[in-house]
Amino acid sequence: MELGGYFGRHKHNGMSTGSDQAALDALRAKHAELTREVGKVIVGQDDVIEQVLTAVFSGGHCLLVGVPGLAKTLLVHSISEALGLSFNRIQFTPDLMPSDIIGSEILDDKRQFVFNKGPLFANVILADEINRTPPKTQSALLEAMQERSVTAAGTRHVLPHPFFVLATQNPIEQEGTYPLPEAQLDRFMFNVWVDYPSYAEELEVVKRTTGGESVKINPVSSAEEIAGFQQLVRRIPVADNVVEYAVGLAAKTRPGREGATDAVNHYLSWGAGPRASQYLIVGAKCHAAFSGKYSPDIEDVKAVALPILRHRIVRNYKAEAEGITIEKIVADLL
Repeated sequence: MELGGYFGRHKHNGMSTGSDQAALDALRAKHAELTREVGKVIVGQDDVIEQVLTAVFSGGHCLLVGVPGLAKTLLVHSISEALGLSFNRIQFTPDLMPSDIIGSEILDDKRQFVFNKGPLFANVILADEINRTPPKTQSALLEAMQERSVTAAGTRHVLPHPFFVLATQNPIEQEGTYPLPEAQLDRFMFNVWVDYPSYAEELEVVKRTTGGESVKINPVSSAEEIAGFQQLVRRIPVADNVVEYAVGLAAKTRPGREGATDAVNHYLSWGAGPRASQYLIVGAKCHAAFSGKYSPDIEDVKAVALPILRHRIVRNYKAEAEGITIEKIVADLL
């Protein structure tokens, strides 16, 4: 389906009755097509794939948290292939410097300094074990995530568009790591928990990966098309009561503030900031579009609430001592 007409004519904030709705139908079909392509390689992990695609079409970044061996790297690579985007993997280590990911100026044959682009210049960046590199390098990556550009020797270099960072963290080993501060975690739209597969899924994984067959993922989208879909998602209208629910949900996580529940006041040190409210609405818009709806409702906000709030609320020592998880606190709020 040709989408240039859909994306080229409408730059306003509201939805038109014709072409925008047709483009939303195209987005839903594209989402189903992408899910099928990624499913050729990735067994199970439906929620993880759904959340990553939601972040992609919402223009956000993802933090994937899970133990080693759960195919996080393969998942990100497969999604980038299906999207038809350039992909680079950066393995974060304690000796990695900002210039190693951004790039640096080098002297060419003509004795002139030219900028040699680093691995950050790709559409999809897998930042593997982001908590294993010092804060200086983490900050360089997180600045690029926010500004969509990098600065080297006083010159600003714009990163490819669209630009997504999918970072991974290992929740087991914390020795010798540099945990991301809450202010930097807040730049990630989703905190996605990658769990163990079920018994049936693991059987299928073993059968697929221990044979001689190889599967090729076909690119079913392009950078231009994804950028158009991102604009489309932003233009989806939202009812006032849905916006009020999203803002109220974020506000309820702030201990000591009006609307906070007894559990929040008792078990949380810090709550989510305004960026959570923004992501709740954008994520709900994208979730609604994937579901075939032309406007999100409160159920769409609830569907994206946990991965958005998981890394934005901080438990106190009482919660840790009593085994109260963030997931339980968010479930009670919903």
